[in-house]
Amino acid sequence: MNDDKKTAEAFATSWNHLPSGSVYRREQFEDWLAPITRRDVEDKSVLELGCGNGSLLVHLVAWQPSQVTGVDLGTSTSSAEANMRTTAFENYRIIQADLTTFSSNRFDIVCCIGVLHHLSDPRKGFESVIANAKPGGRFHCWVYAREGNAIVIRLIDPLRKIMSRLPWWLTKYLAAAPLALLYFVYAKALRRLRSFDWARHAPLYDYSLWIGRERYSFFRHVAFDQLVSPRTNYIDRATIQSWLSDPRIDPESSYILFRNGNSWKFGGRVR
Repeated sequence: MNDDKKTAEAFATSWNHLPSGSVYRREQFEDWLAPITRRDVEDKSVLELGCGNGSLLVHLVAWQPSQVTGVDLGTSTSSAEANMRTTAFENYRIIQADLTTFSSNRFDIVCCIGVLHHLSDPRKGFESVIANAKPGGRFHCWVYAREGNAIVIRLIDPLRKIMSRLPWWLTKYLAAAPLALLYFVYAKALRRLRSFDWARHAPLYDYSLWIGRERYSFFRHVAFDQLVSPRTNYIDRATIQSWLSDPRIDPESSYILFRNGNSWKFGGRVR
């Protein structure tokens, strides 16, 4: 089993043990997709590379695309199928395949949210994103940033390298659950103290304000995702800029957005 397959199956243990439906709220979905909006998606064909259990797709179909395809290397595709069946949308496909080698007749919009940073070769994954977009089509990605994640890289990533080797239930309940509780208290406190100037210098301040609106169960889900992955890369802005210099991309269309002080959203149009 190659590294990407191991990673996909590790995430499948997370996705396949969740309740039916999306783990994300609609506002979270819209945040991840922005600047892409409903107007951009309506009557367009959309591909999500690395669809997990379809948590984003079940929100996307409410924007009335013409067709939706989700691709994932792991067995979470079974959960994605089940979740998509709960929607009224019928023109969809869920495919279990390696996104880095996936080939299609190309789509109007290609999204890859929270996946490239877990690949053994993130650049290869990005090249698949643009290769599957039609000429004039849009692409949109989200990755963990190196910038703003120093405390995660120094403290959580070493723990991840250990916990990702253990049974999923042990990682979830003996590591992710207590760590999530500590961070839950921290983030909620920061939200209460955000009116004080000194609070703005706290680690993960912007991200904590964002996630601090959520319930503990979402904190635990995020912590488990952090710890269960056999591989995580933290990608800097310079690397993304080098990806976007690809001659297949219209340079006037490209964008890079710093999200919550610890991640990057970026995209553009294919020539």
